[in-house]
Amino acid sequence: MFLLQLAIILFASKIAGDISVRLGQPSVLGKLLIGIILGPSVLGLVANTDTLTQFSQIGVILLMFLAGLETDIDELKRTGKASVFVGVSGIIVPLFLGFLSGIMLNFTPIQSWFLGLLLSATSVSISVQALKEINQLKSREGATILGAAVIDDVLVIVALAFLMSLTGGDINIGTVVLKKMLFFAAAILIGWKVVPKFLKKFATIKVTEPVISSAFIICFVYAYLAEHTGVAAMIGSYIAGVAIRLTDYKQEVFEKVETISYSIFVPVFFTSIGISAQFKGIFENFRLIVLLSIVAILTKLIGASIGAKISGFSWNRSFGIGAAMVSRGEVALIIASIGLKTKLLSQDMFAVIIIVILVTTIVTPPMIKWIFNRKMQTGCGNV
Repeated sequence: MFLLQLAIILFASKIAGDISVRLGQPSVLGKLLIGIILGPSVLGLVANTDTLTQFSQIGVILLMFLAGLETDIDELKRTGKASVFVGVSGIIVPLFLGFLSGIMLNFTPIQSWFLGLLLSATSVSISVQALKEINQLKSREGATILGAAVIDDVLVIVALAFLMSLTGGDINIGTVVLKKMLFFAAAILIGWKVVPKFLKKFATIKVTEPVISSAFIICFVYAYLAEHTGVAAMIGSYIAGVAIRLTDYKQEVFEKVETISYSIFVPVFFTSIGISAQFKGIFENFRLIVLLSIVAILTKLIGASIGAKISGFSWNRSFGIGAAMVSRGEVALIIASIGLKTKLLSQDMFAVIIIVILVTTIVTPPMIKWIFNRKMQTGCGNV
């Protein structure tokens, strides 16, 4: 049955992506929307199974791996300061306004802080594809966004550990920080010293496609170690891509991994987001969903834009960066599931949050395209 569902997803996602492009929107928007139509909420042709979830996970890992392979290292270094400003301000604004929203909804202070923290999360996997389609992934904005995403992930998870310690959870903030520090230190050291030698050695063995196989090994090991230490798997695969970018095999790896990824795994990832959507109770909580969606979109857009502006970008570029940080994606889904397990979110509120996360994911690609196209049309290309 899964094979038939896979065929349906691939066919529908490609057609929907083409229609979206013809209508002047990024192809990823069509893939997200067709997922909703195919899923249990509308036609019910595809179920959100464990196997589909695993395929989707591989898709986001490979998408961020490719982003790492395309990252200009020198540009990434130059945008380090901007990434810090964008990452930090993109957390502070949604954190505090999310907290105030929780207080207005009669949440407890701890529940309100949790809501603010949830709204502070960022997942740029959707943004990466949208930026790639308009040739902005390698730009200064693209480098800033990718750097800010790493900073955002670290700060949000550390803050989550601190909040859980206040609720009596079994999370030790010292352990969380130490594990993250060890991961990044090891990732950089291995990427610098081990990855080039591993690729060079593996490339000489007498089997088919040894270089690509070794690249996948590096990607998946980095993703596993990142996830094991509390960092998102997609951040690990992104760092793996950056490490391979520094070797002589970067072009060969990029071309072949891109073919494999966009043929099957990446379309499944985009479409599965829509498939997983659950609209039960949407009408009963419609006003709340609208309110939280507006808060989620505006706080991240404004917060990240302010950080970009402070670091020297024009307002047009700043809003483009802010738009790319709006999508909450799988990072927020993980935090929401923790909230459900620890009773910080009720079942009804959890359902509301899932829809809000979906809304932020759907609106991000057209926002990015509109803002960046406007920037190019008005000639605001200079910082």
